[in-house]
Amino acid sequence: MKLSARNVLPGKVVSIKEGPATTLVKIEVAPGLVISSSITTEGAEELNLKEGSTAYAVIKASSVLLAVE
Repeated sequence: MKLSARNVLPGKVVSIKEGPATTLVKIEVAPGLVISSSITTEGAEELNLKEGSTAYAVIKASSVLLAVE
């Protein structure tokens, strides 16, 4: 797999919550560090995601927003 994105984090799928149109997938990339991704349900099915399987969080963004209260 070759990608232009530089932020590729391997991890383990820890949770999958499937909905009719989107699926929320949580990947633990380090102990206690979980990244959530909302993808299409069709995409989740095509990737054959299962809890406990290895997956990669690929982060490609032109900006990162921060907020404080």
